[in-house]
Amino acid sequence: MLKDKFYKEIPNVIHPKEKLVATHCSYCGMQCGMNLRVDTTKNTIIGVEPRYDWPVTLGKMCPKGVTAYQQTNHDDRLLRPLIRDDASKKGTKEGFREATWDEAYDLIARKFKELQSEYGKDSLSVYSGVSMTNEKCYLTGKFARVGLQTRYIDYNGRFCMSSAAAGFLRSFGVDRGSTLPWTDIHETDCLFIAGSNTAECHPTSMFRVWEVQNRGGYLIVVDPRETPLARRADIHLDLKPGTDLALANCMVNLLIQNGYADEKFTTAHTNGFEETKELVSQFTPEYTSEITGVAPEKLIRAAEIYGKAPNAIVMFARGIEQQTRGSDNVSAYTNMSLVTGKIGRPKAGVATLTGQGNGQGGREHGQKADALPGYRKITNPKHVEEVCKVWGIEPEEMPLPGVSAYEMFDLMHDKTIRALYLLCSNPAVSAPNLNYVKAALKNLDFMVCSDMYLSESAEFADVVLPSVTWSEDEGTVTNLEGRIIKINKAQEPIGESKPDWLIAVELAERLGRGKYFSHLTTAAKVAEEFRLASKGGYADYYGATWDKIEKQNGVFWPCKDEADPGTPYMFLDHQYYHADGKAKICALPYRPPAEEPCEQYPLRLTTGRVVYHYLSGNQTRRIPFLHDMCPEPYVEVHPVTAKQYGIEHDELVRLYTRRGEAEFKVKITEAIRKDTVFVPYHFGHELAVNLLTIPALDPMSRMPEFKACAAQLEKTAISKEAVR
Repeated sequence: MLKDKFYKEIPNVIHPKEKLVATHCSYCGMQCGMNLRVDTTKNTIIGVEPRYDWPVTLGKMCPKGVTAYQQTNHDDRLLRPLIRDDASKKGTKEGFREATWDEAYDLIARKFKELQSEYGKDSLSVYSGVSMTNEKCYLTGKFARVGLQTRYIDYNGRFCMSSAAAGFLRSFGVDRGSTLPWTDIHETDCLFIAGSNTAECHPTSMFRVWEVQNRGGYLIVVDPRETPLARRADIHLDLKPGTDLALANCMVNLLIQNGYADEKFTTAHTNGFEETKELVSQFTPEYTSEITGVAPEKLIRAAEIYGKAPNAIVMFARGIEQQTRGSDNVSAYTNMSLVTGKIGRPKAGVATLTGQGNGQGGREHGQKADALPGYRKITNPKHVEEVCKVWGIEPEEMPLPGVSAYEMFDLMHDKTIRALYLLCSNPAVSAPNLNYVKAALKNLDFMVCSDMYLSESAEFADVVLPSVTWSEDEGTVTNLEGRIIKINKAQEPIGESKPDWLIAVELAERLGRGKYFSHLTTAAKVAEEFRLASKGGYADYYGATWDKIEKQNGVFWPCKDEADPGTPYMFLDHQYYHADGKAKICALPYRPPAEEPCEQYPLRLTTGRVVYHYLSGNQTRRIPFLHDMCPEPYVEVHPVTAKQYGIEHDELVRLYTRRGEAEFKVKITEAIRKDTVFVPYHFGHELAVNLLTIPALDPMSRMPEFKACAAQLEKTAISKEAVR
């Protein structure tokens, strides 16, 4: 067993006045198992210990996970509600005063009622996040549609997992981020990983990745940068940002032309093979090389390795998804598994490396503009009727679908949306085209933000409500495998902070909608209603009780009743979720990124993570160790490019696009293409790379194209010595 090979479990030694609370990390979709150390005399979290019993990571934690507990009792925590007294200081930390919860609730209820009375129900909006538990995500959707009665709700997963969702729905008829458990990864014969800097973004997966090679298997990596993962790859396909669809089509073409297609499988279990075969035939290695910049021999060898492998897993992340063709990229890479029949069995399939902790569960239960609990569609009358029975409303009371996250900012600009309730998200850092987004937030008549810290987005609010951290509440999240797991409470909320589910219940009461929420007095009661609301949906959680989750160390959905142990492997019977039971092999014509380099903007800008930070950095930039390891962003530039521009390592340069500009120190490295520059996106205000990114949207997922836009560099007047 892998555990026996790599680990000798070390017993946790605990002081008599301490206890261990088994839970999971608050950050990425790995949801690494951890034990929080709690001083029982002070009811305070004081440290963390590994959980060797957690099968996904076997005691592994990354720098973020090891220090995650430090966010709970941090000096920056918001302890009481804040009300803005000076509207002229919106967009800054100034102009707030402390208030009571009653005063804050009364102001929110009054303003919301006034705006809806004058401008209609849909003048209010909700923008939420997927670092919350399933229970909170579910209740947020219900609060928007029943408490506020507005159509306008969307979530930050729109910028993270929406293309994976759209691609999987088109290919399989269902969106679960992995068709097999993560514990299979190290046993496969080939990993084909596209658009994932796994070693930094999901580092606790890496011992399984390396074990594939240790066993004699192969690793193929698609990335414009020579990341730590790409450096160890057997084949590194170093493509131009935004050209994944051409590369994926080439892979499928080569697999078919060289005899690796399983036509018995495709005939019996798929549609679209012949159309796809015809379309991809133009994507020869030579033609694809012209588009992507990848050498033809690399393309040929990669297809040969994947084609010959008895078992193979195709994996991908935001690198392929945050594009205007992100949904197509997901379906195109998924075609590799479907054409070869390497799916619906152990050690083979498709998986996405989920960015946010509850990126899977958070998109399934009602936060999306067009979705209802259980992954039901708000445009489907039967689905609406099923949910309305649980909520106690009539189907005609269900609001219409809203718009995607970025499109909500358009509606704030034109005053269609007048107010915003923002929770568990920081779009003033994470959204593209930030100058436009910040102007939209300033244009609101009224804004409420629920957060544990005064984030860059909270600086635009009129009322800020102090919410709890993950360790001060309980509930479930769904990790990147589709495994539902339990988050356990380790200490009582500090100050006057409250969990977001309770804030929603109490606000609904103030708004005169309490009869739909007053029974939800604990997280456990929210969980019971949430399970009932998901029952019968594609993402059916009804059988995933908290007790079962604890006993089984997680439950894979769908889990339809209490006797059902869950579904670790999808499609073992080769039955997919389309009406005819077949998967769809998608014929997808190539289209370049929305913005290609030109004489004025000759470089390609791409963005991503570093190992020390998470998303907008609202949490991790406050942790001393993580901040010290990466205190500021930088721009990666190839040595040849640096020489052309006459710039040196650590020199300050101005990077600009058609949307804005920002200054960064230069990091000269050969680990990037000569035509590409890279900036990490975890930093706010004038250091936010999203001041530059383009808001071009995928037509299916409405995902912005964070990973590719045209840019230019220039030296600043500040000398290198002055920077130092």
